[in-house]
Amino acid sequence: MNKAKEFCTCADHECPLNPVNNEYGCDLCVEKNLKLGEIPSCFWNQISTRKERQEMGCNYTQKEYAAMVMERCK
Repeated sequence: MNKAKEFCTCADHECPLNPVNNEYGCDLCVEKNLKLGEIPSCFWNQISTRKERQEMGCNYTQKEYAAMVMERCK
């Protein structure tokens, strides 16, 4: 059984890269995010809500993630 399916917090179950939709677990999602310089939504889910990200026009970049982490650590 794909263990990633048990703990993945990504709500986009229509995404073919989501562990619920493939046999490779998180690998495909992580690979895509690394290529694009982005952070997977499961990491974002630890520091913000989807609504917050939509309101700020989030594009999931590493730079935006780092800035939000730094802001939350103040």
